[in-house]
Amino acid sequence: MTAATPAFPARISIVTLGVTDLAASTAFYQALGWSRSAASNDSIVWFRTADSALGLFPTEELAADAGVPAIGEPSFRGVTLAVNLESTEQVDAALKVAVEAGATVVKPPAATEWGGYSGYFEDPDGHLWELAHNPFFPFTEAGQLDLP
Repeated sequence: MTAATPAFPARISIVTLGVTDLAASTAFYQALGWSRSAASNDSIVWFRTADSALGLFPTEELAADAGVPAIGEPSFRGVTLAVNLESTEQVDAALKVAVEAGATVVKPPAATEWGGYSGYFEDPDGHLWELAHNPFFPFTEAGQLDLP
C-alpha cells in the first residue's frame, strides 16, 4: 500500500442481493437489458454495471457466508455491500479502518472455500459490508473491478 492508496478506498466493488428464486431474479435483470457475466455459475449470477458488479445469490446462502441469521431485523436484510481489495493485507487494513470508524466485526477475515479471503462488518445502522480479496477478479488500471 502506497501513500496514494488509502487503506479503505472509496469504492463499491459488488452489490450482492439475496434472492428467493435465482432463476426468476436472473431473468428479471436480463429483461432489463443487463449483461450476465461469464463469471456466473449455478450458485451465483453476476452482472456487469458501469463501475461495479451486481451479484444474485440465494438469501440463505448469502446469510450463511456472512455468518448471520437469514431472517430477522436488523441482523440481515438480504443485501451485502462489498469492497474488493488487491490483497489480504489490504482487507485486514480496511477492516481496521472500519472498526476505528465504529463498525462491528461480524465475521473476521479468513481464507474462503472459493480461494479468496473475506470478512464482514456492520456499519452503525446494521448494513453488512464485505471486505474481500478475490484473486480471480482483477482490477483495471483505474481501480475498477474487471469481471469477464
